[in-house]
Amino acid sequence: MIGLLLVTHSTLGEALIECACHVLNRCPMHMKAFAVMPRDDPRDLLADGRSLLASLDQGQGVLVLCDIFGASPANLAARLIEPGRVEAVAGVNLPMLMRVLTYREQGTLGALVERAITGACDGVVRMKPI
Repeated sequence: MIGLLLVTHSTLGEALIECACHVLNRCPMHMKAFAVMPRDDPRDLLADGRSLLASLDQGQGVLVLCDIFGASPANLAARLIEPGRVEAVAGVNLPMLMRVLTYREQGTLGALVERAITGACDGVVRMKPI
């Protein structure tokens, strides 16, 4: 199973995990949130991030999902990338997370990266009144 690490501002990652657990009616294994707080220096968090990756990697790698590309959590995530073993995608939202949780046992880390991106994009739709 591919591990998942959500690197986000404050407690956004924890909230997304809580929502996913609610939707699935269970809490998926090998998934953790890593909060970057306003007072944190991402360079100081690198060792903690690597430790979390080691705890999540079950042999198929880890996908890191972060919130805003170019912000501190994404900069930290970029420093954690090890092509083929640790990959990262910015722009995490609940549709992305749900897609990743649905498909992380079916394929490669590279394929899961693509599923994450399409899940995020497919989840953004203009709604019509009902």
